[in-house]
Amino acid sequence: MRERAEHGPEWRSRPPGYRERVTSSPPLVDSFGRVVRDLRISVTDRCSFRCTYCMPAEGLQWLPRDQLLSFEEITRVARLMVERFGLESVRLTGGEPTVRADLPVLVEMLAGLGVDLAMTTNGATLGLLADKLRRAGLGRINISCDSLRPERFAEMTRRDALGRVLDGIDAAVDAGFDPVKVNAVIIRGVNDDEVVDIAAFGRDKGVQPRFIEFMPLDADGGWTKDQVVPAQEIVDAIDAVFPLEPAWRGPEPAARWRYRDGAGEIGVIASVTQPFCASCDRVRLTAEGQFRSCLFAVREADLRTVLRSGGSDDDLAAAIVDEVGRKWAGHSIGKVSFVRPARSMSQIGG
Repeated sequence: MRERAEHGPEWRSRPPGYRERVTSSPPLVDSFGRVVRDLRISVTDRCSFRCTYCMPAEGLQWLPRDQLLSFEEITRVARLMVERFGLESVRLTGGEPTVRADLPVLVEMLAGLGVDLAMTTNGATLGLLADKLRRAGLGRINISCDSLRPERFAEMTRRDALGRVLDGIDAAVDAGFDPVKVNAVIIRGVNDDEVVDIAAFGRDKGVQPRFIEFMPLDADGGWTKDQVVPAQEIVDAIDAVFPLEPAWRGPEPAARWRYRDGAGEIGVIASVTQPFCASCDRVRLTAEGQFRSCLFAVREADLRTVLRSGGSDDDLAAAIVDEVGRKWAGHSIGKVSFVRPARSMSQIGG
């Protein structure tokens, strides 16, 4: 297993039935030859949790609601990127996307574009929304759950809500989302002793854990490299209990591993120790309409002003092309050249 793992992101195979999407639209390509295929859309900067690695206990200064993009504005940007640049996938994020009123309406609007439509959520309200989102056209879902221990979960999120999140995972499964992915940010000395427990939970529930290396996205300088649990350490810990083998690796950030006994798979996102910047196909749209070419970008393009000043689709496309052309080679986490974003993860969108 380790011999193959050493190939990391360069190891590739194709699953049965795999087909490349065929499009006649000209691609959106950055200066390093990377094709943009995925748009992450933050629908709100607000969140019902106060995760310690994301924001202060008192929360942040939320955006006035009139500064958020409307559903129509969001859909216009997404539609342009699909029709003009062949965009293939859209993921809704926050903050916490489910705190945005009438979210299934936006899902239905975006589902009409024919893209792979996904969402990342903390799961606390999925017990009420999972079926509505599924019927509206949401295709895939990731639910964040960093601990399975109630007291630790409350410490990490500053909310006593583990029961509601677990109910949300069940609701997503019952609604027919397949696979349901469970995101866990692993932090040294905080929850790294739960890696195998989370893997066992996934096997039992029939969901797919996604273990994420701790990244410097708290915007207050609290991150240190010694808090990062390397992806290979995570894989080795699980492999020692539930033997693993490499699974197909596509353009997504997670390196996937399947259990040798056929009981499902896991994913590990090694953003710090094995950056995947060279194959990154993502761009982001913040809740107030700022277009970002990288999660760690230090500049943005203001699409909201273009949208609200009567700008044409050509004007929007020009702003997008210009910003993608400025995308850098990589984020440089852990290097002297690394520059921390001025905004936290909840303000940028995951």
